[in-house]
Amino acid sequence: MNRIVFSLSEAAGMAEGIARHFDADLGELETRRFPDGETYLRLLTPVRGRDVVLLATLDRPDTKLAPLLFAADALRDQGARSVALAAPYLAYMRQDKAFRSGEAVTSRSFARLLSFYFDFLVTVDPHLHRITSLDEIYSVPAKVVSATPSIAEWIKAYVPDAFLIGPDEESEQWVLDVAERAQVPSAVLEKQRWGDLDVSISAGNLPGINGKRPVILDDIASSARTLIETVKMLLKAGTKAPICIVVHPIFAGDAYENLLAAGAHSVISVNAVEHETNAIDISRPIAEALCEWSAQNAELIGAGA
Repeated sequence: MNRIVFSLSEAAGMAEGIARHFDADLGELETRRFPDGETYLRLLTPVRGRDVVLLATLDRPDTKLAPLLFAADALRDQGARSVALAAPYLAYMRQDKAFRSGEAVTSRSFARLLSFYFDFLVTVDPHLHRITSLDEIYSVPAKVVSATPSIAEWIKAYVPDAFLIGPDEESEQWVLDVAERAQVPSAVLEKQRWGDLDVSISAGNLPGINGKRPVILDDIASSARTLIETVKMLLKAGTKAPICIVVHPIFAGDAYENLLAAGAHSVISVNAVEHETNAIDISRPIAEALCEWSAQNAELIGAGA
């Protein structure tokens, strides 16, 4: 095979799924830390003349960045024809403007750094704020893959009596898409955030939810305060215990335990970030995006671009 996937991610089944759907070999690399904290990295699979994908989900990115960039540089040095980054979770999307004088706009800094090392980027449902497209900050082709079709398939298979809940206005785009695909009713709530750990949720009226299983959908859970307050609000309204579905299960500190303690029936996540709740595989659509890029890349090479 002329394609190869190296993994710096521990998300269960992700590397194998991408390699299978991308029709690629799984490469081996060795990485460890020296006693002083520096990174040692060695590619154990030849890459000369091959199209290479580095898989690295970038939650908690600061400790992952050095191995990632060293691996990309080593691939170039050892003759890889092209190097793509599959980052199911893309970090540093929060700080997209300077709110106070002197602040670093880290989303743009991070984009410039990755654009220098990689030929292509594919990610899953990045948490965009004032940036409407990754093309605004990334100078290499970037593809956004949606987790909504995979989430809808899971709901259809396991929660046929679902009533889909979006905890805030930002979740509306995902909720409406999943609800239509899964053919279940839905509602979007209102959220007010007073701080990182201070959130209030209001429901208003939720017609048609009686007897159905609430399924709360959110793209990212870090402190999980939004999900926790939504679970409490629904239980107070007398609904069944809600299922929570998360695209990016960051769950900082004891957030996951707090969510369960709040009364969630269960927590299900996409394997964009490695977590014990991973149950929805996103490897196929990532691989499909890579196949599209690889075909376009081959045409450019064949045309002598």
